Amino acid sequence: MTVTPTPYRGPADLRAMQDLVSRLWSPASRWHIGDLAWGRFQHTGREPEWPTTIWRSGEDVLAWAWIELPDHLNLVVDPAHAGLAGQILTWFTETATAATLTTAVSAAEAHLIEALERHGFTRAPAEEPHFVHMARDLSGDLPEPRVPPGHTLRHVTAQDVPSRVAAHRAAFHPSRVTEESYTAVRAAWPYREELDTIVLAPDGSVAAYCLAWLDEANRSVLIEPAGTTPDHRRKGLATAACLSALHTARDLGAVHATVAPEATPRTRSPDPCTPPSASTRSPAPPTSPEADESRGERSGVQA
Repeated sequence: MTVTPTPYRGPADLRAMQDLVSRLWSPASRWHIGDLAWGRFQHTGREPEWPTTIWRSGEDVLAWAWIELPDHLNLVVDPAHAGLAGQILTWFTETATAATLTTAVSAAEAHLIEALERHGFTRAPAEEPHFVHMARDLSGDLPEPRVPPGHTLRHVTAQDVPSRVAAHRAAFHPSRVTEESYTAVRAAWPYREELDTIVLAPDGSVAAYCLAWLDEANRSVLIEPAGTTPDHRRKGLATAACLSALHTARDLGAVHATVAPEATPRTRSPDPCTPPSASTRSPAPPTSPEADESRGERSGVQA
């Protein structure tokens, strides 16, 4: 079999990357097709910071890797072609520019963990920031969403874009999301307006939101991201938005739901890994929501 690495060239390659993610997906998977749509479009003008390569055999995508310069790697490798992980890690170490490099994989991705360990990566200390992968079955009881009097729960429309973006920027301050980038998110596959849920405050502004992504082939829905503006937290608004999105997703055929909020130090999945470095320091943890955002904003819910 001849395997050829090719650089990322645009939307058609993104769909190819999403197709691989969907083909390999399980409720324990690190990546969902919605992660790629959100991650690649939530910011504008960052493509020069994101070297991305796809490994193909003919028309079949076997692996892809996306570096977020200077130091972080995102990757998916078909377990049937696990040897490609070594090529990817070599490419990563030759391309990244930082002294300390990081990646994050699911505890279920044994083939990637083995490759990382062979290439000198070690698990980051438990106190380092990381994310926990959470999943639930949608076939059972799902609570009805409720909002306080005076609030409105509905899906977003084009007219809501400025307020929706303002809510995101407030929830994840400081944020690089703009009206331009959010419009690009809305144009990306598989975005569906009915799964982009908002809660309006009595003054008509967006107080909370939940964006959900449906993978019809796997009947799975991802929440990414959800948030509440600081002035409206602790009212259950993000919970209501998420529940509403999950109800809609279930009506559309979803039976699995996942989300990846920031984990407590006791939680270990996905497992953050870091290779040894000439520097003796630990990998620098994110210091703000913007730092999390640069990692594809897998920051779950700001409620």
